[in-house]
Amino acid sequence: MMPPSTPSTAPSIGATQRKLIVGIVMATVLTLALVIVDLAMGGRPDPPPLRAAATLLDGSWRFHTGDDPRWAGPGTSDVDWETVDMTALPGSHDGDVGLPDYVGGWMAHGHPGYHGYAWYRRAVTVPADHASWDILGPTLVEDGYELYWNGQLLGGSGRLGPNPRVVGTRPLRFALPASAAGTRGVLAVRTYMLPISGVSAEAGGMHSAPILAPRPTSDALHRVQWQRTIAGYIADAIEPIAMLALIGLALGYGSRSSRKGFLVFACIALALTAARRLNNAIVAWTDLQDLATYVWLASVMWVPTMAAWLLAWNRWCPRPWRSIDVLAVVLMIAGIIGALTPSASWTSVSRLGSIALFVVIAARMARSGSTRMLAFVTLASIMAALFGSELLDPIGVPGIWFPFGIGVARTQYVYAIAIPLLAVLIVRTLSSKRDTTSDSV
Repeated sequence: MMPPSTPSTAPSIGATQRKLIVGIVMATVLTLALVIVDLAMGGRPDPPPLRAAATLLDGSWRFHTGDDPRWAGPGTSDVDWETVDMTALPGSHDGDVGLPDYVGGWMAHGHPGYHGYAWYRRAVTVPADHASWDILGPTLVEDGYELYWNGQLLGGSGRLGPNPRVVGTRPLRFALPASAAGTRGVLAVRTYMLPISGVSAEAGGMHSAPILAPRPTSDALHRVQWQRTIAGYIADAIEPIAMLALIGLALGYGSRSSRKGFLVFACIALALTAARRLNNAIVAWTDLQDLATYVWLASVMWVPTMAAWLLAWNRWCPRPWRSIDVLAVVLMIAGIIGALTPSASWTSVSRLGSIALFVVIAARMARSGSTRMLAFVTLASIMAALFGSELLDPIGVPGIWFPFGIGVARTQYVYAIAIPLLAVLIVRTLSSKRDTTSDSV
């Protein structure tokens, strides 16, 4: 006589997988819809009635490299200063967020390679038909600035002086003195560019002109500027949240996974990737992190992130190769040396060597496993995100697109594909056997 059979747990686990995958699809669609709506709202041009009530302070400005606090005062003679035209071409915008009214910096106006301080000055007539007037600061400056009215400091982005602390430029609004209405004064902008900032043909100083606006027009324009800035970095905030959700998924169901070693290092890689991506939004929206720290983190954080992904995908294979682990660590050390030195040759060795290791892992993955195609596509998307300059530049994939007039980097597009793929891959590793032997960690 046959013993009575016990109910199998496979159907319940299968049902759990299906529910999780449906949840992943729904969350992905909802998130994409929210991001698209935010991009569409942020990409709208400034409402014409608001711009008609305000004055864009473009045109000719006086410009001088160097630094002297006396240059803020109205009594300073600037007749011998250079003249810089801050008038933007119609439809011009920066190549990152899509900020309007973009003009080239001082390197495009006769000062290539210059870093440090420089001043801009011009006379401004404030109409008398409103009691309260504001200056909306330039929305793009490399890298920090202070704004003065007749020698009086109104505020700025970061802290300038002997030991400057420069932060990302975000929309700022400065109230003019009540006595400014109906007068003509001098608006001066003190700018500073970090020595570590990248050099391009159009870098340096102000890239957009300030705006003079009465209240409440200035309030409304300020909100529009913030909508555009938030939209420009919304993906850098949403995608890290999604990566942290993947870590939660892995931790919550890791005991049921047949790829425990993979999940351990994938969680580390996701945490590092999320921190790196979130830095962009932190710098763009707040002054919590100065640009020097941001640049340092950007140059270093990719190294352990790349190594963590190598260690993770090596453990997707049934028997991870210790030689790949050792080489991943060696390449990580080379990458850190390249980032800190800095040395382009060490960096190149680290990146190209890591690509080669990923290719070896992909070849091993392609030969085994029921989910090999899903794993292979997910790995390919991670590689595209990590090595865009090596893999995507040669085939002509643009580094940034401008849907709705807002810049979205190709890395953000790639992670928008990779995150749900990785989520589904994690779910597919769930096993019905609670005592499944995990792969090596």
